[in-house]
Amino acid sequence: MGLFDKGFKKTNQSFFQKLSRAIVGRSRVDDDVLDAIEEALIGSDMGVDTTLKLIENLEDRVERDKYMSMDELVDILRDEIAKLLNVSEEDAPVEPFDFSKKPYVILVVGVNGVGKTTTIGKLASMLRAQGKKVVIGAADTFRAAAVEQLCIWAERAGVDIVKQAMGSDPASVAYDSVKSAVAKGADVVLIDTAGRLHNRVDLMNELTKIRNVIRKVVPDGPHEVLLVLDGSTGQNAFVQAREFSRATEVTALAVTKLDGSAKGGVVVGIVDQFKIPVKFIGIGEGVDDLKVFDKREFVQSLFNKEDLKS
Repeated sequence: MGLFDKGFKKTNQSFFQKLSRAIVGRSRVDDDVLDAIEEALIGSDMGVDTTLKLIENLEDRVERDKYMSMDELVDILRDEIAKLLNVSEEDAPVEPFDFSKKPYVILVVGVNGVGKTTTIGKLASMLRAQGKKVVIGAADTFRAAAVEQLCIWAERAGVDIVKQAMGSDPASVAYDSVKSAVAKGADVVLIDTAGRLHNRVDLMNELTKIRNVIRKVVPDGPHEVLLVLDGSTGQNAFVQAREFSRATEVTALAVTKLDGSAKGGVVVGIVDQFKIPVKFIGIGEGVDDLKVFDKREFVQSLFNKEDLKS
């Protein structure tokens, strides 16, 4: 089983089931097939703008070549999506973080319910397994459940956690977390933040304050702002990406809950629309189900021609 087989199986089947129905008995690509592809892409939550971009490129190719077989169609779809993800033949999986900076400070943002706390816990476990010394900062002081969950994950992963009383200033927790990491010689600090989007100004002010206190200890921190999105929510994930991008400088994405969704196209659409790289995907509930995102393998898994024959 490939890395993405579990997470994208439903997306793959959903897309190719629709595509198969559109092309059964046909020998060439025509307007009806292109319409069916457009419907299938939008159904996978790739987003209207990204879908129209892909369809326009396909139409140009059909017009230029005059004839296109179904195998060629799949190859071209794969190539066009690879372009949107900036995938090249030379691409190989790369380390998501630059650990030459120590401690490497990661600010984790996202609305409640997307799997943010769980992602932090899984990421801590992943980094600890790589031999990294990790500190978690429980700066979501507005939700008791968030702090309790992080404490469980920290104990499970064998990493330190810094917390304060409920209702404490999140920036104060962030400051203490980074100070503790420096004192302990930690490699990585993972700082949770409150998952609220009710007022973008409040969110912006809070994240700015957290950034400022981090820089009192680590002048070039935070080194990463990781936005966690729930891939199963489709277009809501686009809204969240837009709002957080407006409130702060998001540098990377973690897309969760792709194991039970036929909406894996959301990954392509968000990368295309916001130009933010996906660094992790969550494909299940297990501690090992947070995976480093491999663009090439993702494209190959999304477009498996064998599904056209099933």
